[in-house]
Amino acid sequence: MSRRIIFATGNKNKMVEIREILNDPSWEILSMKEAGIDIDIVEDGNSFEENALIKAKAVAAVCDDIVLADDSGLEIDYLGGEPGIYSSRYAGEDTSYDIKNQLLLSRMEGVSHEKRTARFVCAVAAVVPGHEPVVVRGTIEGYIGDKPAGENGFGYDPIFYVEDKHCSTAQLSPEEKNSRSHRGNALRLMREKLRGMGI
Repeated sequence: MSRRIIFATGNKNKMVEIREILNDPSWEILSMKEAGIDIDIVEDGNSFEENALIKAKAVAAVCDDIVLADDSGLEIDYLGGEPGIYSSRYAGEDTSYDIKNQLLLSRMEGVSHEKRTARFVCAVAAVVPGHEPVVVRGTIEGYIGDKPAGENGFGYDPIFYVEDKHCSTAQLSPEEKNSRSHRGNALRLMREKLRGMGI
């Protein structure tokens, strides 16, 4: 019998990645919408970990299933770690990522390559009935490119470049991106934690 896992997100792109990365036939992974859960969650934590846990606990409070939640974002060293935990709300929640990306590129104009270091961060929290909550973190290091590139991926992927590939994460194949991404690293860690609980 498959175990139901609800992932606290409404992001379709993210759900595609999550299912590809977790890839466990014994788990039925549903989004909040697919599970019929419609609640407003205020993410007022001071870190990716705190926000992930806030989301997971909020959904777990209205269901009996295992709940996973993530909080992720882009940290640019030259900008003091911005946009960080405000990545999805940077320049306004309803602002398109094309605009967000162009705004970041304009703030980085003229900055030398060695000062363009950045990373994607992803914290994943799990609330499992009968267990203490668990939170893990995954990252991928890279740099901010001079221009957007690539059609794969979403969000800040077109401006985030990986050093050894000399291309953006939006230019990687989905398989290659998932094998090295912040979300992939965090979800693989969480998969091991869940299996350690016998799930």
